[in-house]
Amino acid sequence: MRQHAAPSPLPAASGGDRHDWQTIRTLLPYLWAYKWRVMFAMASLVAAKFSNVGVPLIFKDIIDALTPAAGSQAAIVLIPLGLLGAYGALRFSTSLFTELRELLFTRVTQRAVRTITLQVFRHLHSLSLRFHLERQTGGLTRDIERGTRSIGSLISWTLYSIFPTIVEITLVLGLLATRYEWSFAAITLGTLVVYIWFTIVITNWRTHLRRKVNELDSAANTRAIDALLNYETVKYFNNEEYEARRYDEQLQHWEQAQVKSQITLSYLNLGQAFIIAIGVTAMMWRASVGVAEGHMTLGDIVLVNTLMIQLYLPLNFLGMLYREIRQALTDIERMFSLLHAQREVSDSPNAASLDSIAQHTPLDVSFDHVTFGYELDRTILHDLSLHIPAGKTVAVVGHSGGGKSTLARLLYRFYDVPENAGNGGIRIGAHDIRQIKQDSLRRAIGIVPQDTVLFNDSIRYNIRYGRPDASDAEVEIAARAAQLHDFINQLPKGYDTPVGERGLKLSGGEKQRVAIARALLKNPPILIFDEATSALDTRTEQAIQEQLEQAARGRTTLVIAHRLSTVMNADQIVVIEGGRVIERGTHTELLNLNGHYAQMWAMQQQEEQPT
Repeated sequence: MRQHAAPSPLPAASGGDRHDWQTIRTLLPYLWAYKWRVMFAMASLVAAKFSNVGVPLIFKDIIDALTPAAGSQAAIVLIPLGLLGAYGALRFSTSLFTELRELLFTRVTQRAVRTITLQVFRHLHSLSLRFHLERQTGGLTRDIERGTRSIGSLISWTLYSIFPTIVEITLVLGLLATRYEWSFAAITLGTLVVYIWFTIVITNWRTHLRRKVNELDSAANTRAIDALLNYETVKYFNNEEYEARRYDEQLQHWEQAQVKSQITLSYLNLGQAFIIAIGVTAMMWRASVGVAEGHMTLGDIVLVNTLMIQLYLPLNFLGMLYREIRQALTDIERMFSLLHAQREVSDSPNAASLDSIAQHTPLDVSFDHVTFGYELDRTILHDLSLHIPAGKTVAVVGHSGGGKSTLARLLYRFYDVPENAGNGGIRIGAHDIRQIKQDSLRRAIGIVPQDTVLFNDSIRYNIRYGRPDASDAEVEIAARAAQLHDFINQLPKGYDTPVGERGLKLSGGEKQRVAIARALLKNPPILIFDEATSALDTRTEQAIQEQLEQAARGRTTLVIAHRLSTVMNADQIVVIEGGRVIERGTHTELLNLNGHYAQMWAMQQQEEQPT
């Protein structure tokens, strides 16, 4: 089978709660991408059901053929050999067509699961920083896990369980109506209607129980993951039992909801069994009367009984099927809500690539009268203007909470400055970054963040993350530049040493040097050092500072610092207080100004003097 292009992205929800049929319609394009496989699989499905219904017909003829010669040695001769061959062929055909259907359709199901799961993964990465700061990792991962697992089940159940059940019920009703009196078909149809009505009513009532179980399960998982991620904090404060009690509180609520859900499921199963038992009993009574009156044979009563048994199985499965589909839709509902979470920052339709802009404009950066706040009632930056000439280094200093790191987040477009009058904007050259594609913008920027978080992989992997196609030699060059190579060589596994979850096996200084090496390996035209040496000791800081200054030469560099000794050689130093620029100039000029910067310098010099 040739490969097909992936279907278009999932459409946005129209608003409000997601409807079940809308969910199913959303999945159909992923199936229709393999329409020939689907059509062949459906043909195999219908053939399997015809074979399945044909088996009791042949069996009935065999019984009738055996009846006159029951107990006779000549019985074998009286059985039409063709019926026996047809019986065996139909038995085998049922399994053959069923497995053929599975062989044809398994790729369709798994590709749909893969495509949608990947789409959710990409969409989560496209969401704003605000979403990820507010998310609960444990609950989020559990929602995705349940949703992706349910997608495959939902596709299989809707296309290859509901349809064949309808086909089989139709064939059985047709046989009963054409071969026997109307009461057989009427009893069967009446049983089917009551069964489906009872199943739908009770299952709809149980749906809120399933949703509650899911919510409690996600909440319990969130608490567990949160406690494990903060393992050291739990140990610092000796709160293992406290966390266990909090986790158990959630588990108790989940247990109660799960028990209630299971009890109601048992009631549903008992009701379904009772309805089926009544229908089968009524059918066998009518068949027994027919045999007693002489217008039905023993083969007929075997046929009716076998048909009812075959009908009972899909009916019973139909009840379970409806329950499972409703539960799967409930599970998928939360995952689809992630897919339709709105991007706070998105590219405009006519956004340009920074690569093409850089060919005509030097990469200077300007913050022009920027006013910004993460919340509407709390402004962080107030009419801030800042210019970083191409190839120059500008340092921003000030007390914590003044808005320094916000500049890096805005430049990366983790947030956009609202395009309202008076809010200003950020430009690279003459171009507003809100009109530049995020991908090309971030490709041109390298950063050493204040809080370095590493992947749970090797040191080599984490350095190479700055440029995944870099060679081992290039990784080592970057590590040397970050004063990390000698430390790595002392480790038993060298560059293949695992760093642990979030890099917890490394010290703060070692993690920061990995971040520096990663940024240097990326080799971008714009660099951001956000407290790049804050976790380093003085000796290592001095060694790395020279490398950072070397790396910054010829690049447009924004240095965010608290320790003033690291920015003495910057081309310009900007002092921010309360989101406003209060001083700017070189190190010497600011000292001669004898203002806020000079006071900060004096205080830090005094703190660094040995006591």
